[in-house]
Amino acid sequence: METSKILEGSKNIHMPQKILVVDDEQEIADLVALYLSSEDFIVYQFYNGEDALKCVETESLDMAILDVMLPDIDGFTICQRIREKFNFPIIMLTAKEEEIDKITGLTLGADDYMTKPFRPLELVARVKAQLRRFTRYNTSEQIKDESVIAFRGLVLDMNTRECILNEKKLHLTPIEFSILWVLCLNRGRVVSSEELFLEVWGEKYFSNANNTVMVHIRHLREKMKDSAEHPKYIKTVWGIGYKVER
Repeated sequence: METSKILEGSKNIHMPQKILVVDDEQEIADLVALYLSSEDFIVYQFYNGEDALKCVETESLDMAILDVMLPDIDGFTICQRIREKFNFPIIMLTAKEEEIDKITGLTLGADDYMTKPFRPLELVARVKAQLRRFTRYNTSEQIKDESVIAFRGLVLDMNTRECILNEKKLHLTPIEFSILWVLCLNRGRVVSSEELFLEVWGEKYFSNANNTVMVHIRHLREKMKDSAEHPKYIKTVWGIGYKVER
């Protein structure tokens, strides 16, 4: 059986973005690849984790869409391996409704998740939203007057996307860096979950968005060795949002 395909759109005159699609259900992988290629993305399509990881190492990818359940290497492991070297957006696909699967993916560095069955057009919309957000937060055009924030041992550099805490570099995902940047840029005031989601994800707030924000905040705190009960940096203002003190 064919284990991989590369589909490429032909209409866009600009450099097309490259997306990795991994799903052992061939019909789903084929459908996702078809919809993405029709939007002029280059799609690297695989039905197993081993070949997908080889593609990650050899191609300059802009995004990955990973199924959780694969015959050899599960999607969580692939996500973790990607995050060791790369910061491009990751969307997880899961056939399970359990919240723990969604939380696990986000905790390992995924940016979004969708539960099967899903509408292909909704997936395409989420892909575009993630790529817009990633591009927006990684281009100098979006940098405001204050490109470096430094206080209480924490240094954030928007130009290099680096975070230094007490002279040690923290390896943050793009989402984590963006959350911390927004909170620190607005330090001294409460940033609502709705405002944070709109600013970081570039989308309107939806029913499960608060859980998504909470998972990323928790992971961010873990990396910063910050305590939710006695926070040094990120304080939860219950029922409203989050705050970084001046």
